[in-house]
Amino acid sequence: MPRTNGDYKQRVLNQKTVWAAGAFDALSALYIQKAGFDAVMTSGFGVSASFLGMPDAELYTMSENLTVVRNVANVVNIPLIADIDTGYGNAINAMRTVREFEAAGCSAVIMEDQVSPKRCPICVGGVATIPVDEAVGKISAAVEARTNPDMLIIARTDAATEEEAIHRGKAYVAAGADVIQPISKCFSSIEGLRAMREAVGVPLSLQILGWLERDLQPRDIESVAGMATFALVPLMTAARAMEENLTELARTKTARDLPRPVAAHDPFVEFIGFKEIEARQLKYLPDVPKSAWKAA
Repeated sequence: MPRTNGDYKQRVLNQKTVWAAGAFDALSALYIQKAGFDAVMTSGFGVSASFLGMPDAELYTMSENLTVVRNVANVVNIPLIADIDTGYGNAINAMRTVREFEAAGCSAVIMEDQVSPKRCPICVGGVATIPVDEAVGKISAAVEARTNPDMLIIARTDAATEEEAIHRGKAYVAAGADVIQPISKCFSSIEGLRAMREAVGVPLSLQILGWLERDLQPRDIESVAGMATFALVPLMTAARAMEENLTELARTKTARDLPRPVAAHDPFVEFIGFKEIEARQLKYLPDVPKSAWKAA
């Protein structure tokens, strides 16, 4: 179970960029860890799509999000960053949310300043934000609620203009936020992000989406970000592969010539821990003949 520590926090705050990818369940988190990423982030977009098959509009509850996060925490040992949407209510609700996600093993939480229920800014034309003083109160409450000072509080602002994003970012840092996360569509250049980084005085957290994914080089991102996450690549990779293979499978009724290769059975079952489970079965289920396990 991931537990944050001072080394991880200092890496982020010293802008030695932590690179992460967005998980939508425990299996995707395992593959992110296997790939060698520094951290894993549970993506609200991904959780909503995978868990409910619905859009990212805060339709799932805090407890449903927490279920996914706990499952991820149980299988990875790299730092875990959780998207906690708006904190699921006012400042008092946000305090409970932070405590629950910290207890689940999170190394960082991302809380945004949208009106609840939120709307995904990459999918709609515009979103509404709560007043700055209300957002500041929620961040202050979140900072007070954490029991481990090394758990990062990442304040996301969904402000629509660069000027407003910088204004809010500075206010959130003053309220105790460790890192500021602007939404990708607010800025249009690395120069704008650099201006925000300088103005707020702390590293940024960036979701590598849209123009950031198309136009920026890793060195550009590292010039402003303490944390950088490919939030949707894992989900979209799995979605495209399933769509193509299942369409062909339904058409041909054979798995011999699928457009995408599938994982080999034996390495996959080993990857998800069958050997460890079998060892425990052999140890703790004495009534089962050992020959039966070998034969299986």
